[in-house]
Amino acid sequence: PRHIAVIMDGNGRWARKRHLPRVAGHRAGVKSVREIIEASCRLHLEALTLYAFSVENWKRPRSEVETLWGLLRHYLHRELPELKRNDVRFQVIGRIDGLPAAVQNDLDVAMVETAANSGLRLNIALNYGGRAEIVDAVNSLLARARKLDGPLEVDERMLGEHLYTAGLPDPDLLIRTSGEMRVSNFLLWQIAYAEIFVTDKFWPDFHTLNLLEALLDYQKRERRYGGLGDSTKTAEPDRELVAVNGRETTAEPDAGELPSTPLRQ
Repeated sequence: PRHIAVIMDGNGRWARKRHLPRVAGHRAGVKSVREIIEASCRLHLEALTLYAFSVENWKRPRSEVETLWGLLRHYLHRELPELKRNDVRFQVIGRIDGLPAAVQNDLDVAMVETAANSGLRLNIALNYGGRAEIVDAVNSLLARARKLDGPLEVDERMLGEHLYTAGLPDPDLLIRTSGEMRVSNFLLWQIAYAEIFVTDKFWPDFHTLNLLEALLDYQKRERRYGGLGDSTKTAEPDRELVAVNGRETTAEPDAGELPSTPLRQ
């Protein structure tokens, strides 16, 4: 896949299962964020979009929300040198102007300092909602029409150019942790043809091996985009679809191993 999107769910339940405060789950989740970003770089993915904070998450206790902003700022201060070293381009999607001023400042610094990087495009969805994104895109088009002072015919391409993700390929694979079978208002326009992989793992327990499991599952699927596909092909579900560290195998890769050859897009 070129672009993977992830709904990082289950931090609170991970903590509750261990009789810990919810903030402990969020702190543990940061470790998974770091690991999955590093794995995505090694896999040469074009884009990774992580759902970090939705427009609905403001309903959570104020103390928890403020803790999340503190964790985000700490992550940016600590990890920015590593992101730059790995040639990661850091971007944010969502209604950024609704975030605390200090958070906005740190995000701006990270985006500016990685703007010239050409590796993984890391998109963090903050104060994000799929419906809100479409509304914002429509309002942007209406503002453009008023400036043109004439009729404006809108097609899918034009609307896509006014989404937060303009310039990015649509996600090929959507991963959701914690076993919930819903998309939670995430990238509603962009995931129209995405393959979906749901795991029962809570986000703090989602590691590189779990990402590889999702990719192997993705590679076994036939993406038809509404067509009939190639009926002349015979499915070979037991055959390995990627080479792991230079060898072909029907077994799962060992923990920490990554494919040595590019994955099927």
